[in-house]
Amino acid sequence: MAKYILKRILIAIPLVLVISILCFMLMHACPFDAVDAMIKPGMSEKAIELMRAKYGYNKPAIVQYLAWLGGILKGNMGYSIVTKQSIALDLATRIPNTIKLVLPSYLTAYLLAIVLGLTAGAHKGKAADKIIDGLASIGIATPTFWVAMLLMYVFSSKLGLVPSIGMHTIGLEKSFADYMKHFILPYIVLVIGFTPDLVRYVRSSTITQYSEDYVMVQRAFGAGKREIMFRHVMKNVLLPVITKLGMALPMLITGAIITETIFSWPGVGPYFVTAVSGLDYPIVMIILLFSSTLVILGSLLADILCCLTDPRIKDMG
Repeated sequence: MAKYILKRILIAIPLVLVISILCFMLMHACPFDAVDAMIKPGMSEKAIELMRAKYGYNKPAIVQYLAWLGGILKGNMGYSIVTKQSIALDLATRIPNTIKLVLPSYLTAYLLAIVLGLTAGAHKGKAADKIIDGLASIGIATPTFWVAMLLMYVFSSKLGLVPSIGMHTIGLEKSFADYMKHFILPYIVLVIGFTPDLVRYVRSSTITQYSEDYVMVQRAFGAGKREIMFRHVMKNVLLPVITKLGMALPMLITGAIITETIFSWPGVGPYFVTAVSGLDYPIVMIILLFSSTLVILGSLLADILCCLTDPRIKDMG
């Protein structure tokens, strides 16, 4: 098992390097660079060239890439072109805020999806399945931003039960109660956004397992529905569900961009949107690199979890 996990890690390392090259090339190929965001009307060509030299944009692409990658490996992610703030310090503050919102939301949706998906899959074609699948279809078709604005209008504007923006009330001492008031609406929106797709995934896996020959054999030997579900089907549904959990790792960084922006939650979402609109390329490149790297790490985590759950997988790797 250790050999299998080590093999997966060694494969992941060059993939991360390739991702970093692609992220840099995409930003380098853009028609504008970060200096364009700082140019003011009336600036001379000489001043612009000096500015490009200051930030290293007059050097060959390979030199720029190596300097950028070397800085990241040393923990120096550079500075925002617009605010002049350290990107590492900004992300150190914002990433925990995003995790506080996305992690409990996704785990709640994940648990709900397992219960609802198993229930729907075990009662395929029946009333429970039609209701759950219908609600999942509606959830998938409903835009997250629409749900967010609807909840803000009802519970904040009309009823005044909870605040609609921020993570804490400005001017008040930070408290858990105040945090929960700000947390509840974006939390509900993300749960509603994450759950439908997960329910469909678990339902599909459950239906697939119920169509396997081993279920027919168990029924022939007189096994009841409960026994077939909890002793056999659930174990086999667990592997693809675990894979889905591993692949959700990037969501801890980028999974709530729209929701965070709507609710002004001080996470990565508004930070990324502001950087894109302001042509703040150093920030955009770092966040793209992080999210892409987390896809690789999520796949690696899924492989490791599946291997720990079913050691036979290592023989197929």
